[in-house]
Amino acid sequence: MLEIFVDADACPVKDEVILVAERHGLPVHMVGNTWMRLGGSQSVNRVVVTDGFDAADNWIVEHVGAGDIAITADIRLAARCLERGARVLGPTGKPFTESGIGMALAMRDLNEFLRDSGEIRGGGPSFAKKDRSRFLEALEQAIQTLKREKRTSAGS
Repeated sequence: MLEIFVDADACPVKDEVILVAERHGLPVHMVGNTWMRLGGSQSVNRVVVTDGFDAADNWIVEHVGAGDIAITADIRLAARCLERGARVLGPTGKPFTESGIGMALAMRDLNEFLRDSGEIRGGGPSFAKKDRSRFLEALEQAIQTLKREKRTSAGS
């Protein structure tokens, strides 16, 4: 069964994930280092991991698999989930893909170097209403595609 895994600590689209998952009857794993207030949804599994470095990322990678969806802004976690065969979406709806993850990792490392050296300051653009809308559309499309692929492979 298709499951959704969310790198939840700084995720701005938790409510949207729950809304779409409930519509499709899909389980959601909200994984973070602290307890999260998420309402009373029965489809949500709150996973609170230890404070260890990358503990939430490691839990997601250990449990995500082919045919699942991971939601994260963390490019390194996205790469690890792609290696496991999962679909990966950023909170703005941008998909991480096998063909683009190498460049995304390189740009991440370059920007980190430039920030550390003082060449650039601040982060990326702020999260906007259109990002939320684009995310909802991308998540719905990813679920529909995975369901269609599952039906096709079951009929083979």
